[in-house]
Amino acid sequence: MVVSLACVACLCLVVVVRGDPCLIISEINADNPRLDTTEFVELYHTSGQRSSLDGYTLVFFNGNGNIAYKVLDLKGHSTNDRGFFLVGSVDMLPKPAILLPPNTVQNGPDAIVLYHTSASRYNEKMNVTAFGMVDAVVYMTRRTGGAEFLAETLTPGEPAFVEDESTLEGDESIERCLLSEDRWGFQVSSPSPGQRNNCTPPAAPATIPVITELKLGGGQVDGFVELTEAPAAGPLALVVLDGRTDRVSVSVDVNLETSRNGLISVNIEKSFMKGDDSGAVAIYSGRAVDFPLGSPLSQIQPLDAFVFAGPGNKPSANLTETLIPGREPYQLSNRQDTMRVSSINLREGGYYLSRCGVATWARDPGVFWEAPQTPAQPNQCPWPKICPHSMVTPGGTDSPPHLPPWGNSDFLINELNTDTPGAAEDGEYIELWHPSGRRVSLQGIWILLFSAHNNKPYREISLSGHYTTSKGYFLLGSDRLVPAPSLRLPPNTIQNGPDAVALYRSPYGPPSASQRGIPTKGLMDAVVYRQRGSDKEAQDLSKALTPGQLPLLEDPEVLPGDEALSRCRGLYPYDLSAFSVAPPTPLRENICPRPPPAPEGVVISEVASSHWTNHNQQRSFVELHGPPRTDLRGLVLSVFDQEHSGTVIAMPLTGSVDDDGLYVVGNVTGADQTFLEGSSVPARGAVVLCYDLFSVCRAGTALTNSSLRDVLVFSDNQQLLSSLSSSRGRQVIPAARSVEDGPVSLSRCSCCEVRSPSSWTTSSPTPHSTNLCPSSAFSSHIDLCLGPLPSDAQPQPPGDCSGLIQGKRVAEVAEYLEQKCHCGISALYLQGANFSCVSGWLRVWGNIQALSDHQKALIIQTSHTSASSARGDFCSAPTTGRYSGTASALGLQIGLIVAVLLLLGLGAALFTYFYRRRRPMDYYTMELSEHAEGLSDL
Repeated sequence: MVVSLACVACLCLVVVVRGDPCLIISEINADNPRLDTTEFVELYHTSGQRSSLDGYTLVFFNGNGNIAYKVLDLKGHSTNDRGFFLVGSVDMLPKPAILLPPNTVQNGPDAIVLYHTSASRYNEKMNVTAFGMVDAVVYMTRRTGGAEFLAETLTPGEPAFVEDESTLEGDESIERCLLSEDRWGFQVSSPSPGQRNNCTPPAAPATIPVITELKLGGGQVDGFVELTEAPAAGPLALVVLDGRTDRVSVSVDVNLETSRNGLISVNIEKSFMKGDDSGAVAIYSGRAVDFPLGSPLSQIQPLDAFVFAGPGNKPSANLTETLIPGREPYQLSNRQDTMRVSSINLREGGYYLSRCGVATWARDPGVFWEAPQTPAQPNQCPWPKICPHSMVTPGGTDSPPHLPPWGNSDFLINELNTDTPGAAEDGEYIELWHPSGRRVSLQGIWILLFSAHNNKPYREISLSGHYTTSKGYFLLGSDRLVPAPSLRLPPNTIQNGPDAVALYRSPYGPPSASQRGIPTKGLMDAVVYRQRGSDKEAQDLSKALTPGQLPLLEDPEVLPGDEALSRCRGLYPYDLSAFSVAPPTPLRENICPRPPPAPEGVVISEVASSHWTNHNQQRSFVELHGPPRTDLRGLVLSVFDQEHSGTVIAMPLTGSVDDDGLYVVGNVTGADQTFLEGSSVPARGAVVLCYDLFSVCRAGTALTNSSLRDVLVFSDNQQLLSSLSSSRGRQVIPAARSVEDGPVSLSRCSCCEVRSPSSWTTSSPTPHSTNLCPSSAFSSHIDLCLGPLPSDAQPQPPGDCSGLIQGKRVAEVAEYLEQKCHCGISALYLQGANFSCVSGWLRVWGNIQALSDHQKALIIQTSHTSASSARGDFCSAPTTGRYSGTASALGLQIGLIVAVLLLLGLGAALFTYFYRRRRPMDYYTMELSEHAEGLSDL
């Protein structure tokens, strides 16, 4: 297994080093069988000579917390005379220059980083950083995992390397090997401390022949080609092509009977394979007569190919892009190359080239080095003198902030332009995108271009060794396309239709090599497209790659000028409804047509998960409710899983609400739309109905009230709750438990207040039918005395439940009752019931509805149990601290009004009394008083 590893420091000066030597981490053995007594870290100076290590620091990071647990200053040390330097356990041989106690190097998930101390200072307990980094290895085991943060910080775009202890018998180590050109990687091999690593090219598959050695003739020396034996491949033809004319120079049938040690040698007359010219060697399925002398370059894809460029002679772009798409020709030179050590040059009789790179992909001249000829024997590959990493300029910036994981999302076909104006067809392209929106390795990814005429791929393109851009895009297309694609194709390569483009993950070779017919194993995404009047000609491709969907039409009449098929309405793979005809935007955000107006009045009506019970009728589905015949285009149904930190379903809705106002999506009979195979509603997560997915409704994007139409959260995961609680507060919903022995669902029983947890209850599934909700037909009279509440149930003081009633938080009352009852009740059951609170004890009395006789019996049983266990002193007598339901609240309001009126009357009387006592009498009043007194004397 080979995984390439990029060693970079962000925003620093990058220098591709070929001749200048450098210090690298060459080998790591972090886990020994039984006791860890022979652990080691090997450094290597690519000069192959003694070199001072002053200024370097080796830091060991723990993936649990991402902090340094060991720091070694290498000042005063040097590599040995062959460029090696060992740090390791005291018991290992050869003896390390720096000794470590047993079990010092942790097994993973961890990282080992080589820094240059002039850039910063390093110490134990420091946080992981890329500042001053020279080289880094991030590793883990299959049992541990969890090295994502270290990989994102130290080796962005590359996953952590897995040290698989089951690969070899006995001990194994992580060894650095050259993949291709200047790209390095790691593989598991037998430990070789202080020695050259065991970088053996991968074994060739039995179905595909691989070129292992070549000799390009010079002077009187003929050329030859050595390839692996592949009996399962059938008859083979070796074809040599002229690099200037793109025509066949000679073709030879490969004779399997000449095989020695699994290798076949084919001699070629020197005039056809000159070391001072450009050309190509290709292996095809078929016979030599299929490739006659002077015939043009075949568009049939070769099984393997090697393209070379002589001094001053460059092969045509058509030859390169057809035979080795995305790769560079091997550049021959009369001088000794510092990258590949040459022991024999042209003046001594030709070029001897051996496959030495350990890359798993084929058709790449970059895996060949100049080395001694070894016919019918393993290749003798020299140790390369090229540095695998970028040089760091002191003062560079630190690593980028940690990016959140992107869940289970993977590469998608984002845009497709198969037909450009004019006869040249030199603007065609395929754009891929990774939903993480960042630089990601394309190791093991393949693109297959299918023809609907024979349902076979007319081109298979390996993307191994390539990366997306920093925004997650990857572009392959015509060589005259602007911006320039990362992988160039000859003009008019992508057929206009009816055809298909399919994206695969296939790390062990082309998907068609191990699967008959149209490959489906490893399929990641696909687009089937057509021209006008050809929609029925791609039925087999549609059935295999995009079942149940009609091919797309890149309609040239929609827009003036050029147009493309752009992903606009979804991140769901194999979903053709996500594409629209739009202006081409290679390596940029798609310009999508404005979606239709958002449908009004559509809400989530019922949700069920196949994981909620073990009943054989338990199915996953989502039912929507809305005005009859409402067009649902523009709405997207997304399902989130709390266990995967992302979207597991993102489905644009395509139909209309039926005459009963219902629309069902899922794995049930009669569904209007079905989930793709393997998809379902999770046990804990959320269902979201939103508008315009691509810009506002995908994992990691904040949802706004303008885009969010409805949401049902059936999880207590705080991260999920916070991401879906935009200006709404915490979601509270009833638990999804069965109230009877059968399947269960969550049903909306209060229409149509959106995003309200009090509108939902647990019930039996009723897709395409009226929801089963609490009914007065199963009501019972209860009188419960419950409490005191747990101290952490509500924010009020321990033992005080008055806040539940005063705040009218009926949902919390229902949740509290459910903790006592365990019978599946929610706030909907408490309509018409009365509540009161006395000394922290909660009293609930009146009629409570139920779904069935079974649930009614559970409620009555709880009522009797609670009544018999409660103390009558707490709930029997009314008190001033008691509150009631709707009827009691109305009486209280009337009483308050009467009290206010009485207070107003009393206040007026008191005002009059004090007014008269304090006001002084006038003279007229005094005179009348005197007369009154005189009359009284008489």
